[in-house]
Amino acid sequence: MTWLDALILGLIQGLTEFLPVSSSGHLELGTVFLNVKGTDNLLFSVLVHGATALSTIIVFRKDIIHLAAELLKFKWNDGTKYATMLAVSMIPVGVVGILWESEIEAFFGGKVIFVASMLMITAVLLTISHFAGKTEGNMNFLKAFTIGISQAFALLPGISRSGATISTALILGIKREEAARFSFLMVLVPIIGATALKVKEAFEIERLDSDTSVIALLIGFTAAFISGLLACKWMVRLVKRGKLLYFAIYCFILSSIVLITYW
Repeated sequence: MTWLDALILGLIQGLTEFLPVSSSGHLELGTVFLNVKGTDNLLFSVLVHGATALSTIIVFRKDIIHLAAELLKFKWNDGTKYATMLAVSMIPVGVVGILWESEIEAFFGGKVIFVASMLMITAVLLTISHFAGKTEGNMNFLKAFTIGISQAFALLPGISRSGATISTALILGIKREEAARFSFLMVLVPIIGATALKVKEAFEIERLDSDTSVIALLIGFTAAFISGLLACKWMVRLVKRGKLLYFAIYCFILSSIVLITYW
């Protein structure tokens, strides 16, 4: 992996982790187009996912600090209730990730036709949410769990995690700003957990890819962090303004191009 590959893939990860276009799908397509082998990606994947998790923490630092303070009171209050709903939303992705990890990994590895098909599903979800009815409701436990199910489906490359969760929230009638906030907060623990597992996997491998230099890794991390920071803030504003349909059009066009090219 060259420094230019790292820069491009870092930007892709940072931007698409938060924009509703599927970071995993874009990384799969990016590695195919750049001809980057899967064995080059382990440590790089750890770093860029850690970078996007860090950018989320910075953007929502006030919310995180507030929830932590509320939890430390050891009382049932609005903050504790919200944190519990976040925990409930993580159950489906945790169960699916533990029970069917190997089956999910089988969908990765350059399967561009599958990725393009899932991007088409993302486009459909975003379109449906655009035409959803009133979005003035609040979060509850059932809605949180339902959004969590959509996050579990987003483990598949091509289905956008933010797109699936925000779209589901809007379809359930949740306020736009709250839909974006909940979507980004609910992914923190799964991202940190997945990153920790990748770190463990990296240390268990005797020899990491020597073609990926430290400079390239740093470039990838920095690119993912800065682009993720900007994309996260931008995405919150876009959800408030109801601009998700543009991303549906983008996913539809990209999916169509890939399907026509590789079918």
